[in-house]
Amino acid sequence: MSLVRAKKHLGQHFLTDKNIAAKIVESLRPQNKYTQVLEVGPGMGILSDFLLEKKEYEVSLIDIDDESVQYLQKKYPQLGKRLLNADFLELDFESIFNGPLGIIGNFPYNISSQILFKVLDNRAQVVEVVGMFQKEVAERCASKPGSKEYGILSVFLQAYYKVEYLFTVKAGVFNPPPKVLSAVIRLTRNETTELNCDEKLFWQVVKAGFNQRRKTLRNAVSSLINKEKMTDEPLLDLRAERLSVEDFIRLTNLISANRAG
Repeated sequence: MSLVRAKKHLGQHFLTDKNIAAKIVESLRPQNKYTQVLEVGPGMGILSDFLLEKKEYEVSLIDIDDESVQYLQKKYPQLGKRLLNADFLELDFESIFNGPLGIIGNFPYNISSQILFKVLDNRAQVVEVVGMFQKEVAERCASKPGSKEYGILSVFLQAYYKVEYLFTVKAGVFNPPPKVLSAVIRLTRNETTELNCDEKLFWQVVKAGFNQRRKTLRNAVSSLINKEKMTDEPLLDLRAERLSVEDFIRLTNLISANRAG
């Protein structure tokens, strides 16, 4: 079979190191009570080879690249309909997967944030994610309050998932090599089914706070609050990067009560 060409517009950088591929697959933990695993952007199947050796998984692959899919159809004819030629960002999870799901992939760096928000949208089904990201994005996902990397994505992910930074990956193990370092992280669904606040308002508060992260929250979220009624709230004197998920929930509830009043 002829090799698949990496396409710049799809953000493709194919992993070539089998040891790293095996390490990524071993980072999945089926003890979290899922058997269905979806690999995103399999390329030529370096992760897929190790995934398909795991008899405890029912593996599906999804790739938007027609050339990759044609290659993989020949390589893994046993997959049949579980090889999807589709856009992960448009996928209707419930129509394809019945029950809990793990997701794995060497994710295209140009849509990594969109992939993570897609996971959040499907958090009722997605119990674990193990993925390769640009190192900067991986650090942002796993960072804690007070760090310069901590931001919108950190808060949203950590509201519903435990985020672990597993290991760093050098550029030389990809074809073509990216111009940045990469890293593998693991997201494990926590027990939070619903936040103890108005979730829509929570997202608005977090986004407003970080969109003007150099300002205190008193100014950054001023469009959402009646400042005269909340002048003594100490959280408002902090910048967004200082607040934990629990702090943002508390602040959301204060704003919600203030609105109702």
